[in-house]
Amino acid sequence: MKNYYDLLGVRREAAAGEIKKAFREKAKRLHPDIAGKDAEEAMRKLLTAYEVLSDPERRYKYDRAYTRFVQNAGFDYRTWLRERDDPASRSRLVFFQLLHLEENEAINIWRENGGIHFQMEQYLEREDWMDCLFILAEELDRRGCCYEAFRLLVILVREERRLPYFRHFMEEIENYLKTLVRLRLKPQVDEETWIECMETMLTLGFEARDEARWMRSMAETLLSLGDEAGAGCLIREALKRDPALPRTNRIRRKLKV
Repeated sequence: MKNYYDLLGVRREAAAGEIKKAFREKAKRLHPDIAGKDAEEAMRKLLTAYEVLSDPERRYKYDRAYTRFVQNAGFDYRTWLRERDDPASRSRLVFFQLLHLEENEAINIWRENGGIHFQMEQYLEREDWMDCLFILAEELDRRGCCYEAFRLLVILVREERRLPYFRHFMEEIENYLKTLVRLRLKPQVDEETWIECMETMLTLGFEARDEARWMRSMAETLLSLGDEAGAGCLIREALKRDPALPRTNRIRRKLKV
């Protein structure tokens, strides 16, 4: 089973230029015109490895997680974990598989054990658990499972607020969550769930300008559900947070706010 460095065929000490060169050479061989559609999965894994190792912060986090969780095991850890069916071993196997780009198996194991209700924090060290949740959220989002990704990212933001771990990398995670909400989440959920998601975002301590936009979206959704009173309250609160909030004229006219 290959880690990201093995997949690209570079040393762990490889410089950025060496990683880029290795990626280009391997990507050429996996191009659909040469390798056909059967190479799509291999190309996806290669791209994921390159995206992580070409980003200094993400590479640092991967190296730290891999060394801490995998490299020091000193034996066939994957086989040992797969032979066990207890929640602790299942949790560790999910993380192990994610670190080796075996995301499909990792997600299947995670879902078999309850998905968003699988409390892996009980069985992993806190740092491993947080790294695992972030990688898992990314993979779920890539597969269009935006609601599950949303729930995991919310857990991470709350935990980071409680006790910092990601620190300066947290800004990237927060922006990722906001982008997920802005661009991909709404089409994946019904209106009631969307309102619940926006209510959750309002509890995470983001800036007033962000909160105003989420309130506007909630107001629009409530209006479509026939709740004019609730929509009116929300749009007034949104305008308190951001008096220059755009795209409010129509709803304000309708509600006479």
